[in-house]
Amino acid sequence: MEKRPTVALIYDFDGTLSPGNMQEYDFIPAVGKSNKEFWTEANSLAEDQDADRILTYMAKMIQEAKSKGLSLRREAFQESGRKIHLYDGVREWFARINEYGAARGIEVVHYINSSGLKEIIEGTEIAHEFRKIYACTFLYDVDGIAYWPGVAVNYTNKTQFIFKINKGVESVFDSTQVNRFIEEKDRPVPFRNMIYVGDGTTDIPCMRLVKNFGGHSIAVYNPMEKGARKEMSTLIRDNRVSHVCPADYTDGSEIDTVVKTIIDKIAIDTRLDRLGITR
Repeated sequence: MEKRPTVALIYDFDGTLSPGNMQEYDFIPAVGKSNKEFWTEANSLAEDQDADRILTYMAKMIQEAKSKGLSLRREAFQESGRKIHLYDGVREWFARINEYGAARGIEVVHYINSSGLKEIIEGTEIAHEFRKIYACTFLYDVDGIAYWPGVAVNYTNKTQFIFKINKGVESVFDSTQVNRFIEEKDRPVPFRNMIYVGDGTTDIPCMRLVKNFGGHSIAVYNPMEKGARKEMSTLIRDNRVSHVCPADYTDGSEIDTVVKTIIDKIAIDTRLDRLGITR
């Protein structure tokens, strides 16, 4: 029996599966800042010191938590994740898409590729749906207290995780296996079997990479924001994404239809390949 092909659905988190930034639901209010204050201070620090914005927001989180006497344990960040709101249909999305793929001989696996905080995502009610969460994370001391960034995921190094998924390398630390030559046909998840879902500029390199290698990229937008679709549609004009959809994951929604159609296409292409028919 031939092995079922794998389709990887790879998602950004903030603005893609959840409205806004994950720090804004619990962490920023807890340190007594407005969202605008926190992000302005973090971005100003990056600009003043010509630093990476991801590293500076992580440093700002540690600094603010210490100044307010808040816990910096992993469990405290996970607790913040329990406060996050998800877009309509997200909770039911994974089981429905998995079932749809299985009915067509496809194994669907889900990944997160985010510049947000892994520890917060781990606390959300959908964390168990993902094979791997690639996101920013802290280093922890012997007492379990965060003291330094361990992984910082910005808009360009996000692309490394696409190659890790392609070659079946789940470790962030491992840079040997991901650079090892593997024939495309022998890779666990071919690029053409990838669907990347993102919402903003930090996702553009990944969306373009997946699209250029024969996969599919979908830009989503908050359906409550007026004019958002028109703004995101420029990504299609610029040949950066394949589709633009509202971030509504309910059964029968636009993205539901698009993803199911892509799965259908991958199933058909796989059968053609096995018949030796050139596409």
